[in-house]
Amino acid sequence: MTQFVLVAGAWLGSWAWRDVEPDLRAAGHGVHPLTLSGLADKRGVPAGPGTHVQDIVDEVERLGLRDVVLVGHSYAGIPVGQAAERIGDRLARVVFVDSNVPADGESFVSGWPDGRAAIAANEGFWPPPAAADCADQGLTDEQIARFLGGSTPHPGATLTEPAVVARPLGLLPATYVKCLLDWPEPSPEVAELLTSERWRLVTMDTGHWPMFSQPRELARVLLDAAGPDLPGTDA
Repeated sequence: MTQFVLVAGAWLGSWAWRDVEPDLRAAGHGVHPLTLSGLADKRGVPAGPGTHVQDIVDEVERLGLRDVVLVGHSYAGIPVGQAAERIGDRLARVVFVDSNVPADGESFVSGWPDGRAAIAANEGFWPPPAAADCADQGLTDEQIARFLGGSTPHPGATLTEPAVVARPLGLLPATYVKCLLDWPEPSPEVAELLTSERWRLVTMDTGHWPMFSQPRELARVLLDAAGPDLPGTDA
């Protein structure tokens, strides 16, 4: 029985996985969507350096989970990648869903030159996107409204803190899910990691938020990634 720990990206909480959860549960697995500190139902909870990594580690340890598949979407790939090292033999696999990946000493804003200024201009938070930012991502108007309606400002301290990665990320058993409408090719950092024989690439013909646009297809990708026959082709 696999235990899926699902962590959505910036602005989102556990609620974002609502339409993905049923198929995972129906397949007989444990499903644990997690809201990171400072977001959604944990809005107002302090979130500083290391907080989001600790949120994930604490959830796994609190529930006594084993055979864990950590799933990190977008920003959440950074804390999930770090937490994967820390949970040791509890980990079965990491699935990065169209996400950033951690690099030792680098932060989310390392690739976003105006990031620190944008966060400072919004009282230390990254404000949720506008509807126009969701265009061409395979989302219906209803899905965009749901996404934006549930989004909360993202605590900036978690975006500027340097990651701590003690071992090469390529040593982790991992699946990377690339959403083609967002950008057709993995980033150079991810492309390098995909040269590891422990990493697999799966593509989805949808945008950056597949838990809204193609939840059942995403659930199938997660189930395949957790299974003995790891996919190396398109989903």
